[in-house]
Parts: sequence; structure tokens; C-alpha cells
Amino acid sequence: MVSTPDAEDVHRAGRTADRGARAAARSAPVRVAARVGIAAYGVLHLLIGWLAVQVALGSGAPADQNGAFTAIAAEPMGRVLLWVVVAGFAAVVLWRALVAVRGVGVVGSRGFRIWKRIASAGLAVVYAALGAAAATTAVQGRTSSGGSRAAAGVLGLPGGPVLIAVVGVVVLAVGGNMIRNGWRKQFTEDQDLFAASLRTRRLNARTGQVGFIAKGVAIGVVGVLLVSAALTYDPQRANGLDAALKTLREQPYGVVLLLAVGLGIACYGLFCFFDARYHRVS
Repeated sequence: MVSTPDAEDVHRAGRTADRGARAAARSAPVRVAARVGIAAYGVLHLLIGWLAVQVALGSGAPADQNGAFTAIAAEPMGRVLLWVVVAGFAAVVLWRALVAVRGVGVVGSRGFRIWKRIASAGLAVVYAALGAAAATTAVQGRTSSGGSRAAAGVLGLPGGPVLIAVVGVVVLAVGGNMIRNGWRKQFTEDQDLFAASLRTRRLNARTGQVGFIAKGVAIGVVGVLLVSAALTYDPQRANGLDAALKTLREQPYGVVLLLAVGLGIACYGLFCFFDARYHRVS
């Protein structure tokens, strides 16, 4: 006869799993690797900012994460560096997944904890996608977004335009939230700046403020293009950050606007270096 676990056994197993998850999140290797991943995210945005400036000056190179990874791969020891980036992103995925699933390190009201866990789940997906793109580039030496091909496939499905439009609205909302986050400097709520000097706190606040707003603008344009792709049935409009930045260049005073956004994204990259040092990762 097979015995079934009683409620106490299940509760004990849950407590054991929770302790294991918290111990994994607080382990030194995971904390260090997560900080490496955040710093790698900063390098990525510095490169994207530089590519955006090049686009503003007339370059046709892709100004997104794929273009940045390709630029890294082209350098001596670039593919080795990409594998370091992949390892850092993997650690961030593990950390964010533990936060999402177990609520590790999240305090506050119930609604706030739920929001933070959902946000961490989304960030885990983002870093997983970035890690996959970096790994692909490390193996092949180049990568491509394939955004328009994916959009074309979705647009061809029943209800596809509606789905693309909904995704576009969500992306637009994410961009708006980043602008709000930057304006109010809410990003400091996830940092431990107790030991930081006044000068460091000011630089952290300024680079974060400019960076979040600039990145929010770029993401918002991606959302607008997704909605436009759904309304016009044109998948070429749904080609990610690169298409968004090049669309900015085509607007009145677009070169100046794109230069400002590119420099702002670079500021976000600088902020990530501060965040790598001061973000709470346990």
C-alpha cells in the first residue's frame, strides 16, 4: 500500500525548497555573476547608444542588441567576451526567476510584492532572450533579429493584427513606465546606496534619470510601430529597436532627436555600472 504525504510533510518540503531557493539567491557566486550580468547589460547599452549615434550620422548598421553583439564578436577575443556575457545573463535569469517564483528579497505591501515578482519574471525572459542572442553570436559571429519575419507570421494568423496591436500597446505602456520611473528616480528603490558617497549618488541618479527616460522613449516608439504594423498590415514596421531608432531619424529634427536618444541610452549603460555595484541582489 502506497502512503500519501500528509499536510505537515508537504509544508515541511515547501519550507525546505524555500530555504534552498533563498540560499541559492544569496550565494556569493550567484550574486557576483548577477552583478556581472548587470554590468554586461551596461556594455550592451553603451554599444547601442554608440550605434544609434552612428545611425543619426547616416550609418545603416543595425542599432540594437544584435548589432551590439555583432560588434563585440568582431573584436579580438570578442567571442570569449560574449561567453562571459552569456554566463552573466544566465545568472541574472536565475536570480530574477527566484524572485519571481519565491519572492526572494521582495518586501513591502502585498500588491507591491506581486508587482515586483511579475516584473522580475519579465526581466528573466528579457535576459534569457539576450543570453540566447549573445550565445548565437558567439557561435556564428553574427546574428539577425528576424523581427519582421516573426511579425509577418503573427499577422497571418486569425486575430494576428489584434495580437500585434495588443503587444504594441503593452510595449508602449512599458516605455511610458520607464519614462515615469526615470522622472521620479524610482530606480533607486532597488538599490542600497547607504555606503555610496554623495557624488556617486548624484551620478547614479542623473545617469539613471536620463537613461531611463531615453530608453523609455525608444521603447515607446517600438510600441507605436507595432500598433502601426497591425493597422497597416506591414510587418516591416515591427522590426524592433533598430526600426524605432531609424524611424526617429526620419522625423523633423530627427537627427538631433536620435543623437539625444542615443546619448541617453549610453547614459543608461553608464547607470548599469552603478546598478551592478549597488543593486540589491539578495
